[in-house]
Amino acid sequence: MQQPNFEVIGPDLIDVWTWSLDAPRSSVDEFATRLSAEELARAARFVRERDRHRFIVGRGRLRSILGRYLDLPPQEVSFTYNDYGKPDIASPGGTHFHFNLSHSADLAALAISDRYELGIDIEEIRFLKEDIAGRFFSRKECLTLRALPPEAYLDGFYRCWTRKEAFVKAHGEGLSLPLDSFDVTFDWSSEPRLERLEGDPDAPFNWRILEVETPITFAGAVLALTKGHPVGLRYRSDEDEMPKTHCDLWDSLRAF
Repeated sequence: MQQPNFEVIGPDLIDVWTWSLDAPRSSVDEFATRLSAEELARAARFVRERDRHRFIVGRGRLRSILGRYLDLPPQEVSFTYNDYGKPDIASPGGTHFHFNLSHSADLAALAISDRYELGIDIEEIRFLKEDIAGRFFSRKECLTLRALPPEAYLDGFYRCWTRKEAFVKAHGEGLSLPLDSFDVTFDWSSEPRLERLEGDPDAPFNWRILEVETPITFAGAVLALTKGHPVGLRYRSDEDEMPKTHCDLWDSLRAF
């Protein structure tokens, strides 16, 4: 029996895929053929056609990309979920890929690693109508945000929000993890890092924050449990056969 030809990422990189959720009707129909019966039922529950189509494109593209790594047709990719709803891949042959999907407006982003638990979050930057930071950020994060110049407030808010959301998703226990039980850095003068996790003094060393390159109207972040290992992001697309890499080494070189 032929062994699956798994794609290897390795310990130094996390793959990031981004794509538009808006697609022609013919593409939506094609992506729909890749979904499970449960996913098609979920799609049918959307009231607005645009939301239904975006869900189909997001899940169909997710299955196509994961299938490349697993050497499986998209329809054969199988998911499992932990008690908090975090998805995982039921992969054949014992090879374990960690992945996480995020979407906002018309943009989707997927992070994949064959080594590390991870989470990704992207958000469209929109003006805030209420004090969301005061409700969900830690005391230290709120103080840092208030100290920013007014013109930097919105950017700082979304850098903090995406890093916190990505960490919650990577941590894997959903909103049972209080959002004020950990601190992330987000001002431009500080290296992106997890500064505190209540009850876990080793967390700042074990977790790594990586900022995702997004369109100017979005913000994004990846959190990964690398246990101190330096790691970078490799940007992947079907159109680009030579993936673009953004790594810690390049960051250190730019500092000189």
